[in-house]
Amino acid sequence: MKHHHDDTVIADEAVRIEPVPAAVQATAVASDAPSFLGAARARRLPTPRWHWLLVAGLALLLVLQSVLADRARLAADAGNRAWLGALCGVLRCTLPAWHEPTAFTMTSREIRPLPNQAGVLQVQASIRNDARWAQAWPALRLSLSDADGRVIGSAVFTPAQYLGEDPGAALLEPGQSARIAFRVQEPAASTVAFTFDFL
Repeated sequence: MKHHHDDTVIADEAVRIEPVPAAVQATAVASDAPSFLGAARARRLPTPRWHWLLVAGLALLLVLQSVLADRARLAADAGNRAWLGALCGVLRCTLPAWHEPTAFTMTSREIRPLPNQAGVLQVQASIRNDARWAQAWPALRLSLSDADGRVIGSAVFTPAQYLGEDPGAALLEPGQSARIAFRVQEPAASTVAFTFDFL
């Protein structure tokens, strides 16, 4: 041991410092890291399966709501009518009546003048619904023509007018027939032809 002039004592032999093993150093470094970093790693968990099921269920519900809100327009297409009818059967919703005027068939018709009533014509006919679904009673347009094919008069009749009263049922079922009868005032004595159109 040596004494320096300022009374500092210096040991003759240096003290040996043992190196710290690498594993211990890594542990020390890890322990010095901020605690919030470890917590962030622990929170990184896989998304539970029920989250995806919930998202899929909400998406399906949104699609179903859109279909129900737009069902009147969709049901006007024959390709959609069947499955929409089945869906509404389950959900207890209603569809508007099918509307296909060209599917009405006039199976018989007759126009004749009424005796003792000048210019008054008696119209009688039978109609049938040939559509796949029930339809509301149609409006009926009667057009009268002369010998040259010119239309000399026409009128549109509601179900109450051509049936004489409001129909007992709001719809005409598929294949169902009905007789109609009404009177019209002939616009001119030259009427030789008549046509019916369902509207």
